[in-house]
Amino acid sequence: MDAAALEEILSTVRSFVRDRVVPLEAQIDRDDEIPAAVQEAAKAMGLFGFAIPAAYGGLGLSMEEECRLVFELGYTTPSFRSLFGTNNGIGGHVLLEGATEEQRRHWLPRIAAGDLVASFALTEPEAGSDPSDLTTAARRDAEGWVLDGTKRYITNAPVADVFMVFARTGTAEQRASGISVFMVPAGTPGITVGPRDRKMGQAGAWTADVHLEGVRVGADALVGGEAGEGAGWSTAMRCLAHGRLHIAALCVGMAARLVDETVAFARARHQSGRPIAAFQLVQGLVADSVTDLEAGRALVLSAARAYDERRDRRVLPSVAKYFASEMVGRVADRAVQVHGGAGYMRGVAVERFYRDARVFRIYEGTSQIQQVVIARGVLGDAAG
Repeated sequence: MDAAALEEILSTVRSFVRDRVVPLEAQIDRDDEIPAAVQEAAKAMGLFGFAIPAAYGGLGLSMEEECRLVFELGYTTPSFRSLFGTNNGIGGHVLLEGATEEQRRHWLPRIAAGDLVASFALTEPEAGSDPSDLTTAARRDAEGWVLDGTKRYITNAPVADVFMVFARTGTAEQRASGISVFMVPAGTPGITVGPRDRKMGQAGAWTADVHLEGVRVGADALVGGEAGEGAGWSTAMRCLAHGRLHIAALCVGMAARLVDETVAFARARHQSGRPIAAFQLVQGLVADSVTDLEAGRALVLSAARAYDERRDRRVLPSVAKYFASEMVGRVADRAVQVHGGAGYMRGVAVERFYRDARVFRIYEGTSQIQQVVIARGVLGDAAG
């Protein structure tokens, strides 16, 4: 994208986030819902399709440009980004990575416009960090496929219009090579969504279980058509590599907000007749957080450039996600520490962000899974 056009987008989003969304954070946390006006404004700004190519109605940002935008989105409650994160990330990218051209042209323009909310249905009760153990099954019948199974912790499930459902089309012994992915409209008979999960944080970002019982879809629901049978696992891994960079950038944006909150409090809070910013131990906490933030920002942008140049779309996304998700946890913890007792109180931004940040070390691959991906990527066959 042209540099001037990108800067205009970043400036518009930055102003919207800070002027419109930040003042609503306490309300969103209380009501567990993003106000409708905010949702509509996000659609109008093209945020539901910023990572989708322009040919399909999106903004067509590169990975580096996307990360710069997500830095801005991360400055407020992560539930705002979650509204459209799956459309741009692991949901929409299923189609970009694995679908036929006909499937892309049918689904992606509506996903990019926000007319459809996509949901990525991979995780199961007994298949999380290693989804290759999934048991949701898809069997052929005369008219297409029949799906049965349960998915867990599925983001946007209560409001999804289409589910990207990963199911086993081969034998259990085939493991990853026996998995395919299907596009299942939310209104299809046999698909039900459970109650919204009650979570530690990220109020306003809804997750729920998804149950499939005798769900019938046509042959055209198989992502990639006939050639897509058995390709679901490789599609998921490519989607997750993109998603991990997206999450890493989000963590950097949140860390920037936490640093700002910490600095402002340290300047304003007085103890013994002077601001606590004058105390060297507080200065040490601030310095560590600023260092973490800048290291995370540099790492994410470097990994994004490598992604765009196709130099590394496996190890560096995991490196960035691993570091940034752990980093924002440290920054949040220091922010609470600097705030003292106030940081433990509901209604204070750093308390909310402390809760919100915890899940980043879990979803789209736990920190331990990232360690395995990174180690195997550099050690090769010697890793076993």
